[in-house]
Amino acid sequence: MSALDSIDSFLFSLSRAFCSPLAVFVQIQGCLICLILALGWALAAYVRNREIRRMKDSTRRGNSFAFLCHDINELEHSRQAQLPRVSVVMPLKGFGEHNLHNWRSQITSLYGGPLEFIFIVESTEDPAYHAVSLLISDFQGEVDAKVIVAGLSTTCSQKIHNQLVGVENMHKDSKYVLFLDDDVRLHPGSIGALTAEMEKNPEIFIQTGYPLDLPSGSLGSYCIYEYHMPCSMGFATGGRTFFLWGGCMMMHADHFRYDHCGVVSGLRDGGYSDDMTLAAIAGAHKKLITSPPVAVFPHPLSSDLSFSRYWNYLRKQTFVLESYTTKVNWIMNRALFTSHCYLSWGFVAPYLMAVVHVTAALRVYVKGYRLEETSLTSTGLLMVTCLAACTLTELFSMWNLTRIEVELCNLLSPEAPKLSLASYNWSLVFIAMLVDNFLYTISAVRSHFSQSINWSGIRYHLKDGKISKIDRSKNMGPKFTDLGGKNLYGKKGLPPKGSFVISLARSLAQWRQPKKYDV
Repeated sequence: MSALDSIDSFLFSLSRAFCSPLAVFVQIQGCLICLILALGWALAAYVRNREIRRMKDSTRRGNSFAFLCHDINELEHSRQAQLPRVSVVMPLKGFGEHNLHNWRSQITSLYGGPLEFIFIVESTEDPAYHAVSLLISDFQGEVDAKVIVAGLSTTCSQKIHNQLVGVENMHKDSKYVLFLDDDVRLHPGSIGALTAEMEKNPEIFIQTGYPLDLPSGSLGSYCIYEYHMPCSMGFATGGRTFFLWGGCMMMHADHFRYDHCGVVSGLRDGGYSDDMTLAAIAGAHKKLITSPPVAVFPHPLSSDLSFSRYWNYLRKQTFVLESYTTKVNWIMNRALFTSHCYLSWGFVAPYLMAVVHVTAALRVYVKGYRLEETSLTSTGLLMVTCLAACTLTELFSMWNLTRIEVELCNLLSPEAPKLSLASYNWSLVFIAMLVDNFLYTISAVRSHFSQSINWSGIRYHLKDGKISKIDRSKNMGPKFTDLGGKNLYGKKGLPPKGSFVISLARSLAQWRQPKKYDV
């Protein structure tokens, strides 16, 4: 028997083994995972699309400011004058290609109430300090913004430390505090929409949103897009949710002034992840988390996002499940860890089996055998056909949700360059689905046994779910962050030229402070 015949014999045996009841169960399970994801994205698309229809209906009724509010009467001076004060806290780290655009979208908000922006950096050596200082100087006297140097964290992650320093310095009359990541690109009406929901329902503990990833073209960027997409269905409820994204969180300022529910102590005393810690506190105290349908934000990924940077990001995401605040939180994280690992490899396994089935069928065809003349059954090809149909359904549902979110973002930011699906490579999306789900389990297991992570040049060590040790060195970490490609120790940045929405924001600033501009 030749070597090729031996390979064929092994291939056919493997294909028959993959037709066993257990193997068929695994392949059916993979099909079900695809269909469940497709259904989840379809429901999320329905919620987002409903908001699009509402905005278009409002525009047809003569409201040219539907991207700010559905009822144009809400823009009357008497109503705007009653809006509560909001403090926006943004911890910064490094400076990259999208930061200035993101920061401009934040400070040029068309929120009609009192508004302040607090940028927090670790030190003046951070490139973000010089870049944001120049940006603020460009808006001096028109926007209430300041930069605060927080110093080094000792008991929690640097991001959480910066956030807590920010709330310590917010205005004494602020009713709400909005935490934003520096890679969030806000819409002109985002702050107003979040505040309106908080005013309607005082029972809301935290209000959140979610990013729409804009892949840059590399496999790493598509892996991040694919990683975020399953989570997006949990944020597209149009109301109550159990999920929380640290990139956008609005809360009552008094919760931090008086440490309600232990939000300050829970974050400060060993906190690693801001969103996971606050979500655990909300769950423990049965507090309400909501996500309005308009809270979806464009998130451009770095143009040079390498696969190694994606891997570093995935490591940080899986490491989050190793942090916890209570025993119940630990049990929930273990359940998430186990189920996510099982489902990830349960998603990949059917495709590996499908490759074997297709290869065996091709060998039968090449050798001139009829299928009925071989021991290869038709079960394998039937499963491949079902898997292919389910995969196409899943990809279509993902495409449809992305299409709707792109349209919604374009409506919410009419002055911004239009987003488009044309740049999305759906072949790479499929490959990224397989790569990301295969690597997730490896990353999660490694995080579990390492109990330490390098985050932007800072190594955090956990003990009993909390940070127990912090090591710092410029030589121990990457020079760039994972998603935005921000240079952590690079050159100073210069702000670009203004835009239409900047002029609107300046006009609004003058309206807010009539005494300052009256002659």
